[in-house]
Amino acid sequence: MTSLSHQNTEETPNPGRGFAWTLILTGILGWIAAFSLTLERLHVAADPNATLSCDLNPFISCKSVMLTAQARLLGFPNPLLGLAGFVAPIAVGVAILAGARFATWFWRVFATGVTMAFLFIVWLWTQSTFVIGVLCPYCMVAWAATIPLFWTVILFLIREGVIETPIRMAGFFDLAYQRVWLWTLSTDLLIIFVIIVRFWNQWHLLWK
Repeated sequence: MTSLSHQNTEETPNPGRGFAWTLILTGILGWIAAFSLTLERLHVAADPNATLSCDLNPFISCKSVMLTAQARLLGFPNPLLGLAGFVAPIAVGVAILAGARFATWFWRVFATGVTMAFLFIVWLWTQSTFVIGVLCPYCMVAWAATIPLFWTVILFLIREGVIETPIRMAGFFDLAYQRVWLWTLSTDLLIIFVIIVRFWNQWHLLWK
């Protein structure tokens, strides 16, 4: 029985401190963005004519975005999802630093949540960029937090075999996890490039 328990422990993914700190820092950043958006939403609820701190010009404005249907996808303000959701990576990261080990099923549930968060921010980005035509600064901070969180968790779990892939791809994903910053940077640059092109004729408004 002792031998079996020891074997199961060894098979449990054991991320390092760098992984844990990535979860903690991205979780904190995302939570701060969600908290700031929640405060601004309360401000608008109290005074619909209020000008918010993140309302910089006609195409960079929190208020213009938060009053749209996309900003309350489930019937309540999206930032409330962030307030609850970003606590999870913080808690997991702290637990890892404290020596906790999580079962495979937990990592799969966690990966599902992180993936849903990533897909959600991709949807929000496309809606802001191509449908609403307005960028929300605090929303973009939440995007910036979710992207490295997603790639770090997913590539780690693929490398560890928690997320199954063909054996011939093992070397590729091992290298991919070692270069997780490159995946994050590539995603960020793609989003930034599309935003620059989409709002090309409006950037001059920043200096007016």
